[in-house]
Amino acid sequence: MRDLSVLRRTYGTRDLATSPVFAGGFINFGYWAGIPLDGELTVAQRVASEEALYDLVVAALDVGPGDRVLEVGSGHGLGARRVLRRGPGEVRGVDLVPEQVARARRANDDPRVAFVQGACDDLPFPDGSFGALLSVEAAQHFEDVAGFARESARVLAPGGRLAVATFFTRTDDAAERLAGLLRTFASGLDRAHRVDDVARDLRAAGFAHVTADSIGEHVWRGLDRWLARGPRPDRWDRNWLTAFERGLVDYYLVTARKPAGSPV
Repeated sequence: MRDLSVLRRTYGTRDLATSPVFAGGFINFGYWAGIPLDGELTVAQRVASEEALYDLVVAALDVGPGDRVLEVGSGHGLGARRVLRRGPGEVRGVDLVPEQVARARRANDDPRVAFVQGACDDLPFPDGSFGALLSVEAAQHFEDVAGFARESARVLAPGGRLAVATFFTRTDDAAERLAGLLRTFASGLDRAHRVDDVARDLRAAGFAHVTADSIGEHVWRGLDRWLARGPRPDRWDRNWLTAFERGLVDYYLVTARKPAGSPV
C-alpha cells in the first residue's frame, strides 16, 4: 500500500497553497504567455499565470452550458470555481487529502460546486456521470496513472472530454536524474511518469484522439523568474528550469475523448 505521509504532510498539515511560491490559493506553476518576464514580477501576475493555466485547460475541454464537469485533484477548489465562468451545469471536485476537501468546502458558497474525498483510481461517482474531466498539476503525484485513465473513462459519458495539465518526463532514465536535482522527486512526492506512457494508458482505457502538447515554453521560464524574486534565489526549486533544459521533464497539456459510441 502506498505511503501517503509525504502527500498528507505537504497538502494537509503544511498546506502548500500558503507557500510564497504559489499565490491566491492556487497550486500550479502557471502559464505565463503574455506576461512580461523582463521586469519585476508582481503577486497579481503570479495569480494571473495560475488562472491562465486553468483557462487553457478549460478551453481545451470546450466546457459549455449544461455540462457536468469533474476536477481530479481539486485542492482549495479555486480551479473548480473558475470552471464555472464557462457556464457548466455543475462542477464536482475530488481530492485525496481530506484537509484540502475541508478547505474547499469552507471556501465555497456556490450550490453548483461540491467537493468530495476520493482517489484518482477509485473515483466516487457512477458510470457516465460527467461530460468533461480535468486535472491540473496533480497527475505527477498519481501512483497508478493507468488506474486514473480507466476511472476517467468510466465516469465520463460517451463523447466525454478529458484534459490533464502537468509535468511529465521525456526519457526512461529521468527518474534517478530528477531525484538528484529536485527534492520533490527524491522524496517521492512527485513521480517520474513518462508522457508517452501516459498517452498509452489513456488509449488502453478506451480514449481516442489522445494528444500530448508541450506548453513548457510558457511555463518554465516564467516560473524560474518568479522563483528568482524570493529571499533565496539559489534555492533547490530553481532546478526545474535546469531539468527542462536537460531534456528530463516538460510541461504538457494532454487531451483525449471517450468515443461517442462507447458503452456507459
